Amino acid sequence: MKQETIENDELSYSPCRYNGSRMLFRGPRKRLDMPYICFVGGTETYGKFIERPFPGLVEKAVRQTCVNFGCVNGGIDVFVKDRAVLDICNQAELTVLQIMGAQNLSNRFYSVHPRRNDRFLRASTVLQAIYHDVDFSELSFNRHMLGALHAKSLDRFETVIAELREAWVARMKTLIGHVGNHCVLLWFSEDQMSDEHWSENPNQLQTDPLFITATMVEELRPMVRQIVEVNPSEAAMAQGTRGMFFPTSQERAATEMMGAECHVEAARALIPAIRDNLYSI
Repeated sequence: MKQETIENDELSYSPCRYNGSRMLFRGPRKRLDMPYICFVGGTETYGKFIERPFPGLVEKAVRQTCVNFGCVNGGIDVFVKDRAVLDICNQAELTVLQIMGAQNLSNRFYSVHPRRNDRFLRASTVLQAIYHDVDFSELSFNRHMLGALHAKSLDRFETVIAELREAWVARMKTLIGHVGNHCVLLWFSEDQMSDEHWSENPNQLQTDPLFITATMVEELRPMVRQIVEVNPSEAAMAQGTRGMFFPTSQERAATEMMGAECHVEAARALIPAIRDNLYSI
């Protein structure tokens, strides 16, 4: 992962590594020789364009070291394959695991980049047989690739979604198994967690976390301490990019993300859950 920087040094992510991991995470680097909480997730956990994302806000409130293992455009695979991060999370007092989409993980139909999980690498022979009318060599990103498959055939696309969902549940069980049962799941999204068919969402393939249903999340409940659902309020969403820091060239990307006030609301929802679970350990 490339070092995240902001023009004019308005916001520094202080990228750092932990215990031999190949990934660069948001710093400053935290000490691991005292009790700590881990936060694992994607772009939202990392807090791209956000001066103080929800892991930092939680740290200030609970007065305990919080290690940010957020990965921009990351998926489950980047963590499942990172032994250093898994070991650190296993030794944590608590790990908050953001629920990430099903598109950014390798499965029977296609492979993703091992560290930049949003990158499409190759289609399997099975997927090529199902979609013999698609030129996969022209596709570089998972959402772009899935959009091409969706445009070709809705019936065939449902087969792909079923595979992604099955792979997601299995991979999440593996990840939680490595992290340990001191885990809190976080649903942080504009959309409510439900079993509504993905096509009924007006954003369809732009939804996050993509293709994840309430039933899938509930299947994980016996393995975790708690599931926290955060849907930012209309007031928070209305703040737009206010309080965010980004170069002009990335303004469009910033407008598509949840802003600073959304992170405040996520922290408010997490703080009591974290306190309750810390005291019960």
